[in-house]
Amino acid sequence: MTVAGYAFYLFAIVAVAAGLFTVMARNPVHSVLWLICAFLSSAGLFVLLGAEFIAMLMLIVYIGAVAVLFLFVVMMLDVDFAELKAGMAQYMPVGLLIGVVILMELSLAIGSWVFADAAPKMRVAVAPAPQEVENTAALGRLIYTDYVYLFQAAGLILLVAMVGAIVLTLRHKEYVKRQDVLAQMYRDPAKAVELKDIKPGQGI
Repeated sequence: MTVAGYAFYLFAIVAVAAGLFTVMARNPVHSVLWLICAFLSSAGLFVLLGAEFIAMLMLIVYIGAVAVLFLFVVMMLDVDFAELKAGMAQYMPVGLLIGVVILMELSLAIGSWVFADAAPKMRVAVAPAPQEVENTAALGRLIYTDYVYLFQAAGLILLVAMVGAIVLTLRHKEYVKRQDVLAQMYRDPAKAVELKDIKPGQGI
């Protein structure tokens, strides 16, 4: 077995183990740290596949931004997770039932999986040969040329989801003073400015 084979099994085992510990860890900070370990292993797998650009995206975006954001949020909010887990036992039967159903569906899907004869050729035809163009250029051509409409549709769906999350979590409080932009734009200078005639030696 070559060095690349040993590296693949090392990264794969670490990624799977880190994913399990992310779910099973009782401390949320430890869960985030295990998640970072899983991201690092996934980046190593992408490097072995020759997709250095995606590996750098994993390091910069997921580890440098998302995982660190999760870590700061978990540490600063100081959520009482023991109180949140107190009522988890009553939902355990329903959760186990859903888990069993999902496992049965996965087993049925995997058991009846059959590769089409033209599947390898179709997968190869999606991207050009690595000797012809770099993976960054090939990825850009696929996203921004061949599948640009699907890419824009995915961005639109994410935008709608973000707006929906803001609308659902927005709460107006009466005692909080908010900025009224239209009132500031259409204000009358004659009514907004008041001149005071202050006599000498008289305070305001």
